[in-house]
Amino acid sequence: MSTKPLPAVSYLKIPESGEPYLEGYQCGACKATFLGVRQVCSKCGARDQMAPKRLPNSGKLYSYSIVHRSFPGIAVPYVSAIVDLDDGTAIKGNLINIEPDPAKIKFDMPVDVVFADALGRKDREGNSYLSYFFQPKSA
Repeated sequence: MSTKPLPAVSYLKIPESGEPYLEGYQCGACKATFLGVRQVCSKCGARDQMAPKRLPNSGKLYSYSIVHRSFPGIAVPYVSAIVDLDDGTAIKGNLINIEPDPAKIKFDMPVDVVFADALGRKDREGNSYLSYFFQPKSA
């Protein structure tokens, strides 16, 4: 069993020293950024122009949905969100540390990307996972 958590997704990077971060791939031709390794830009079609880029840890809430029904074992309600990071990259994740109440959640509200245990999930060997979440920006 590893003492270091495993990344819950391939684009979450956990360096030996330093803080975890999200990694996108940016097109050298049009500057569009996407999650996941790719050889071709989905925006402009440029080939072999994609390079890894460390994504910012802040952005604004673009859209959300309050989920009331999910798979067995998944606590509800929770807030599924799409955030536009400060560099323009759109990313989906869960919004935490806020009541799942539309009166409390505002479009365009500033959020931070935070890294935490992936809700207690473990692999077959008992290794834990690290995931990313969004939370309202602290004042």
